[in-house]
Amino acid sequence: MAEKMRKKLLQTELERPTLCMECGGVLVYKGLGEYQCEECGAFEYDDYGKVRNYLEKHRGANVAEISAATDVSHKAIREMIKERRFEIIDNRGGYLRCEICGESITSGRLCSKCEEHYHRDVEAKAREERKKGMTMTGYGDATTGERGSKRYTRER
Repeated sequence: MAEKMRKKLLQTELERPTLCMECGGVLVYKGLGEYQCEECGAFEYDDYGKVRNYLEKHRGANVAEISAATDVSHKAIREMIKERRFEIIDNRGGYLRCEICGESITSGRLCSKCEEHYHRDVEAKAREERKKGMTMTGYGDATTGERGSKRYTRER
């Protein structure tokens, strides 16, 4: 129990280790959820690293098995799948559904159809905003003041 409490104190809110469990040294991020101690060289893993390592050895494991083996919450694993860090291989149970239409998906937040529609809408709105920002005045449109008049005139 004391080991779990110590581990919780050594980690930040995002379950990323900051201090080495072996010597108390500072951990440096190496990539793919892996951290190495500057002092003793020991490796620690954040939630992503734990799940990734488990799936490398146990391909096709379900969320319950992963959670039990790695001590990473179902919610954290689900968020990793939504972030497209992992993909569900066998989605018979409909573990993940499209947030717009409810279709069963293997990763991310939207099915391919809804994602395509979403991106088209975003692009159309961006085009409209860009058009609003452009002024449609040409040369010589304004007859008063400096706007639209020639800067220099030739003297003959």
